[in-house]
Amino acid sequence: MSDAEQNLFERGIELFNAGRFFACHEVWEDLWRRSRDHEKVFIQGMIQAAVAILHAERGNPDGARSQYEKAIAKLRNFPDGYRGIVVARLRDDLTRFISLATSESTDSVTAIPKIHRVNFQP
Repeated sequence: MSDAEQNLFERGIELFNAGRFFACHEVWEDLWRRSRDHEKVFIQGMIQAAVAILHAERGNPDGARSQYEKAIAKLRNFPDGYRGIVVARLRDDLTRFISLATSESTDSVTAIPKIHRVNFQP
């Protein structure tokens, strides 16, 4: 991956973790266009994760579930540490978030997922 592509990936992580999911999607879409093969699949899964959260925040549970399912289908094929992030935690946190955010209960508030680095210390 080129330095420019790495910078786009890192910028997307910053935006994701800041809760700026639309902006994150835009940055990673530029990276996705440049990507090939398994890297393209990974970036698309990350984009879909961001869009799933965005749909949930905007009150579109069907869109949230649809994008979540697409994201998980892609991200489940990548191991922890891929691109330096804790992929399993992102999948688990996203699953929990979408489950609660799209439930019928009005009091189901949960933390919005963040992307954690492999060496992250809580």
